[in-house]
Amino acid sequence: MNLMCSRTYVIAAMMLFALALQGCRKDRPEAPAEEPNAPVERGVYVINEGNFQWGNASVSHYDAVTGEAVEDLYAPANGEALGDVLQSMTVHEGRAYLVVNNSGKVVVVDPATFVASATITGFASPRFLLPVGGSKAYVSDLQSGAIAVVDLQANGIAGSIPCPGWTEMMVLVGSEAFVTNQTRRYVYVIDTSTDAIVDSIAVSRGGNSLVLDANGAVWVACSGGSGTAPALYRIDPATHTVDASFPMPVPTDSPWRLTINGDGTVLYFLNTDVFRMAITDVVLPSTPFMAADGRNFYGLGVDPGTGVIHAADALDYTQRGVVHRYAADGTSLGTFYAGRIPSGFIFH
Repeated sequence: MNLMCSRTYVIAAMMLFALALQGCRKDRPEAPAEEPNAPVERGVYVINEGNFQWGNASVSHYDAVTGEAVEDLYAPANGEALGDVLQSMTVHEGRAYLVVNNSGKVVVVDPATFVASATITGFASPRFLLPVGGSKAYVSDLQSGAIAVVDLQANGIAGSIPCPGWTEMMVLVGSEAFVTNQTRRYVYVIDTSTDAIVDSIAVSRGGNSLVLDANGAVWVACSGGSGTAPALYRIDPATHTVDASFPMPVPTDSPWRLTINGDGTVLYFLNTDVFRMAITDVVLPSTPFMAADGRNFYGLGVDPGTGVIHAADALDYTQRGVVHRYAADGTSLGTFYAGRIPSGFIFH
């Protein structure tokens, strides 16, 4: 089972025609307050996990210029639903890779039309895909105890890298991939030229997300557990060492969805509310940047071109989610509907 998302799973039955009826629905956002110099965006894909075992995962799209939101791009383009729990999406060299966790597959689509061209199978419970050079990519996995090595030209699994536990998000620094792990207290380092783990960096358990900052440092969010504290860590990728740690003030805190602005200087993460901190800060923020105020924030993203913040409210996990948009100063820019359980954003 997808453990991170277990908090969202609702045991219920649902017929697939409900997805077909609602998949093409389009919505206009709430009108934002008057703002003479509002930033202009191009577009954003919204990753909608869908409900576990309901087969209603989808990708939505929002056009900030026209204000049009399309709830599901995949089903209308392909005549069938995407699958069960969309975990992540990666755009690389003109193709989008949709990692469908509980369906055990990666679907390759044209990001302009969303017509599928290939499906990569053979995964146990795939999570995230990271291109690592040439036609090679790594795919992390919840259950397999290994990271799959994928040939992006052949659209197949070419090998695997043994790695204990639940591997999660990854980032590439030079010729090395840094891999978070939800069930081990390490960030693993893989030499992409040999496809072998060359180091493990001690952090807290529950490593769930990571980003690169403007100085080339790797930041990791860990939810903690088994005697380790929830915390943010800053890693020097050259020495494979932690050079700063930021333990959360409350043991039950759970930082996740770590992301960063376009110039790599400001971090954002979820911990019930939305928090932000500069990469030069020496302490964690004491107050939220945006309070949840009863909303169920589940996804977070920052447009790298405009700094517009997108916070996804999953509501009750069964109805369509709502995406709240904010300028970099926190001013509301309105909302739009997405699919069920919106969790991530890809800006273009």
